[in-house]
Amino acid sequence: MNNKIFLLKKSHLIDPVNTEDRIVDILIVDGIIQKVTDSITADRNTTIIDLDGKIVCPGFLDMHVHLREPGYEYKETINTGLSAAANGGFTALCCMPNTQPVIDSASTIRLIQEKAKNKIVDVYPIGAVTKGREGNELSPMMELAETGAVAFSDDGSPVGSAEVMRRALEYVSMLRKPIIQHAEELSLSQGGIMNEGYYSTKLGMPPIPSIAEEVMIARDIHLIEYTKAQYHVAHISTRNAIDLVRGAKKKNLSISCEVAPHHFVLTEEDVCSFDTNTKMNPPLRSRDDVQALKEGLRDGTIDAIATDHAPHSFDEKQVEYTYAPFGIVGLETAIGLACTELLHQNILTVQGLVEKCSVNPRNILHLPVIKFEEGQRANITIIDPSVEWIVDMHRFKSKGRNTPFHGKRLKGKPFGIFNNGTLLLTDL
Repeated sequence: MNNKIFLLKKSHLIDPVNTEDRIVDILIVDGIIQKVTDSITADRNTTIIDLDGKIVCPGFLDMHVHLREPGYEYKETINTGLSAAANGGFTALCCMPNTQPVIDSASTIRLIQEKAKNKIVDVYPIGAVTKGREGNELSPMMELAETGAVAFSDDGSPVGSAEVMRRALEYVSMLRKPIIQHAEELSLSQGGIMNEGYYSTKLGMPPIPSIAEEVMIARDIHLIEYTKAQYHVAHISTRNAIDLVRGAKKKNLSISCEVAPHHFVLTEEDVCSFDTNTKMNPPLRSRDDVQALKEGLRDGTIDAIATDHAPHSFDEKQVEYTYAPFGIVGLETAIGLACTELLHQNILTVQGLVEKCSVNPRNILHLPVIKFEEGQRANITIIDPSVEWIVDMHRFKSKGRNTPFHGKRLKGKPFGIFNNGTLLLTDL
């Protein structure tokens, strides 16, 4: 909806930054918040949206998304990825650099920025740590940062060399940007396709041990203690990894981490279905690890929820488990899963959920935190926490249909977003 005047009636405003938790009316004119108060009377030119029972909060940012473009447009495009983000309740996302060409040049960043221009969802590129994500030579980090990179990551190709990681950390400490590490010691995990344990033995699957993640994080903690740089663990998945981050935070190191919804919902037992949509990296872990992830969310060790949205074409996943690529789509199920598994299970409060999906990601990336104040640009996620719905992958806006949650009943879903002067109501 592109009308210039909107009135959001009976909004349950949740704003952790200003400790707001109340029912209000919100008047938005030309994309700018004009008034936030108990009751506002609209004129006839106003589009009125009744949000009774809905939560209105600072727009959600997913800091780990694979848009696939440039290079893999048959999996996803920037347009379809942003449509999926909007439909999933996100007003912003960070796109990962495992594209073709890799996001290791200013020209690739500018290409993404141009294609994402004037969309309802804001896009923040993440630059590669090394050229070609090959782990050998640092990318032109200064140039990438000046062009718009908000962080650096080699994503699915972890920075294996301690020397290269040290130099990268020293560079980002000058740029005030984080390194985002896919924490995996490849010498321990190479060839593996699921979590090492009872079920990998039962199914005869090549294993990925939890120590592959933990050894890399332990190494990197020593490096950030030495360099005093900022470091972020992508899609953390094991109990010991969380304990390592928890200990580093107690030492006041500049470390943060995120968790993907599939890791706090599913376990390695789900691989017994041989559904290739249970194949991801890091792999689905044990029940104990899932419990630890929820504890880490509750106590604040885990800072953010990020989807690791990884679309693949239908035929890529329709193969034997061993040969299927890692990854699932996540943008359009994340809020529903978080409401069902965290909010309604009393793992997180509404304020805690908003912090991990909006406030904390922006703080980690040094982006402006959204404010619900007069004169501020309206950047809003709207959630219906009580509606029950069944996931239908055929309604996704993403090109990807690779989800293990098709047919799953959830409680709580995105209702809509408002950003860049436009209101969009979701269609799930």
